[in-house]
Amino acid sequence: MSDLGGIAGWAVSLMEAIGGPGAGIAVAAENFFPPLPSEVILPLAGFTASQGGISLFGALFWTTAGSVIGALVLYWLGVELGRDRMYAVVDRMPFVDTADLAKAEDWFDRHGRSAVFFGRMIPMVRSGISIPAGVSRMPIPQFTLYTALGSLIWNSIFVLAGYFLGANWRYVENYAAVFQYVVIGIIAALIAWFVVKKLRSSDVETP
Repeated sequence: MSDLGGIAGWAVSLMEAIGGPGAGIAVAAENFFPPLPSEVILPLAGFTASQGGISLFGALFWTTAGSVIGALVLYWLGVELGRDRMYAVVDRMPFVDTADLAKAEDWFDRHGRSAVFFGRMIPMVRSGISIPAGVSRMPIPQFTLYTALGSLIWNSIFVLAGYFLGANWRYVENYAAVFQYVVIGIIAALIAWFVVKKLRSSDVETP
């Protein structure tokens, strides 16, 4: 594994140096630094386990622990941001008004648990979902539980794939990239739809 460079090389070096906790640190860092994609780190953790560097259970446990720790930090940032600051930020944003935020808050109050659980399995949403959970003051035990469950499912898929594929772990990265592009396309389409809708409604309201 010494021939790996970049992010992959750094992650493997960390795992080789301190074992399972290294995988946890790498996954936790992914919450704050998008250039550290879990789609690379998780298969590598599985690959490292297949080579005897860490146990398979350790890979699953520590990567999930890292996901939860990173999510809790972002949750805390959401708490610190608070509703008042969130509304102040939204009030300065184009195409978005406080009524939209109020609707989003109402939706999150009703579906927050599902949003956190499934959000942990969606690229581009995995980290960000923790912030509105903090803003809405979702109970920490509840947030931690659904974050851990969603993260365990997502992490298990990639860790086990890396474990069984062994040296061919990069196949996981390739397929995950396709999935991520699809998600990005869907999000971009939704944003475009929202902007067009707001522009049309403003045209109707203009005398």
